Amino acid sequence: MRMNTQNWKPRFFIIWIGQAFSLLGSSLVGFALIWWLTTSTGSATVLALATLAGMLPQIVLSPFAGVIVDRFSRRIVMLAADSAVALTTLLLLSLFAAGLAQPWHVFVAMFIRSAGGAFHFPAMQASTSLMVPEQHLSRVAGMNQTLQGLMSIAAPPLGALLISVWPIHQVLLIDIVTALLAIGPLLVFAIPQPPKRTSASGTPAPQTSFTQDLREGLRYVLSWRGLSIIMLMAMALNFLLTPAASLIPILVTKYFGGGAPQMAMQEAAWGAGAIAGGLLLSVWGGFKRRILTSMLGLSGIGLGFLVIGLLPPSMFVAAVVCFFFLGITNPITNGPIFAVLQSTVAPEMQGRVMSLLMAASGAMTPLSLLVAGPIADALGVQVWFIIGGVVCLLIAAVGVFIPALMNIEDQMKRPQDGDVPVATAPAMGR
Repeated sequence: MRMNTQNWKPRFFIIWIGQAFSLLGSSLVGFALIWWLTTSTGSATVLALATLAGMLPQIVLSPFAGVIVDRFSRRIVMLAADSAVALTTLLLLSLFAAGLAQPWHVFVAMFIRSAGGAFHFPAMQASTSLMVPEQHLSRVAGMNQTLQGLMSIAAPPLGALLISVWPIHQVLLIDIVTALLAIGPLLVFAIPQPPKRTSASGTPAPQTSFTQDLREGLRYVLSWRGLSIIMLMAMALNFLLTPAASLIPILVTKYFGGGAPQMAMQEAAWGAGAIAGGLLLSVWGGFKRRILTSMLGLSGIGLGFLVIGLLPPSMFVAAVVCFFFLGITNPITNGPIFAVLQSTVAPEMQGRVMSLLMAASGAMTPLSLLVAGPIADALGVQVWFIIGGVVCLLIAAVGVFIPALMNIEDQMKRPQDGDVPVATAPAMGR
């Protein structure tokens, strides 16, 4: 059940600030580890393996993590995830301090850190919906997007500065300290849990197996058309936009003829836009029908990508403006979607739904990278931006005419006993 909404801010924001510091530490350490791999090996294969080590847990473990989040205390899940990441970093720090660290040690550490994120993210998202009043969920989502934008700007230069003046094991110590800042509030404050399932007679429902819970999560998503559409949209957008992001260095250097300063300008523009968009969403909160806010943001993403793809090579400054615009539209698209899920998905199902969404969209990344590379080589990197922009605009245009999607906020689905697809009930607070 939800906590007392009259005094929700102190508890939530103390927890949130601790998590923000932990995110900063993780971002700095992630940059430091990639930099160490780059300078110590100079191998593209090593960097590809590091990327794979950081990606696989999010794809493979997320569905199972969601079941654990919904079965057990979300506070304990977050504590365990943060503690495992901190312990892993401590062990890696010891190896670096002793001069024994090898690339494979870093791969293992990145795998475990990513696995911790696979458990922590759905637990925190599902907990937020029970700690924050529904009318403020979009604003909190905007704050999260602002934080992501700040990290994208601050972490690389700060990480580069620290790695230039400190040995890497001292940089790793920052991650341990910031993890403790995240763990501390979780030891002090309780986090509300969703109500226990009951049968039709009002008695506690029998305990289901892990496999049954996993199947129930899949049925829950597939039986709700609006939720299934959101998942398909997330998969399509990840397929289109992830390769475009990976091709930006080629776009800047080979198409626009830029170098490192131009790459920095592009990254700074996107990060500044993400901060601006997150702050805008935090203050504004979006339209009353939050899914409409996301469709507006998605149409902005499509427009930005399309314009970048159509710009001539001499108009790099216009491309930087477009990247700033894309940064703004990113939180306007993503933030309300998370708020919609948090306010409409049954609390006892949110861990599984969030995790399935992560796994399904993340699984598109390897496939899309395989497809995008040959297309960009054959037709030019800007073609992928045009394709992505046109499809985003089409999805946004079609989406507003799909009643199941536009009306998703008017429904809340609760699972029934017996692992059966569920009926709809009015959403809380409406």
